[in-house]
Amino acid sequence: MKSPTHSPAAARRVLRSRLGLTAAAAVVLGTSALWGATPVSADDNPTAVPSASPPVEVDANSPGLMLGDGATLGDVRVLDIKSIVEDMGGEERREDTNADITFALQAEVLFGKDSAKLSGAATARINAIAAEIEAQKASNVRVFGFTDNLGSSAHGDVLSKQRANAVQGVLVQKIPSVTFEIRGYGEQYPIASNDTEEGRKKNRRVEVSFPRTSGSQS
Repeated sequence: MKSPTHSPAAARRVLRSRLGLTAAAAVVLGTSALWGATPVSADDNPTAVPSASPPVEVDANSPGLMLGDGATLGDVRVLDIKSIVEDMGGEERREDTNADITFALQAEVLFGKDSAKLSGAATARINAIAAEIEAQKASNVRVFGFTDNLGSSAHGDVLSKQRANAVQGVLVQKIPSVTFEIRGYGEQYPIASNDTEEGRKKNRRVEVSFPRTSGSQS
């Protein structure tokens, strides 16, 4: 058989095709093949991170950062800061804010179980609170009683009010000119979980609170 013959035009097409494949191979090899460097990819250096972008410049005169016509800044306000301190056994808790001071005394340090009769050690603790009320020159004092959620709600309401009255009875002897607000809230407003005895112990308390009129927070 005779070998097929190729025209000059066909030969040029074959040559261009081969040159195209060679150029494609050069592109795949990339600069590493051209310059003799070892190719590096993200898999070869997993800790490599992109170069950080330059910081964005902010135009202080941008309309988006300026107040609208007629707008003004609000008055400067001091945020209310709360400080809470408990003694080692949690028997006494003091809460200070910019506006008020609140003392919470656990019922166990003031009364017997299910009783509104003050114990012998209770008077000294209550007198210390009276001294703080005098130091703050407070004229209005709130005395609120609270219980846990054991027993009936009605019984808790009565007992908490009786205990608040007992504490107020000691305070008024030291600060007779003060106006008192006395309430018994029973199991309302717990400060801890009633699911544990530790939490219920914190909830059985009498709180004495009054406005802060002088001095800074302790």
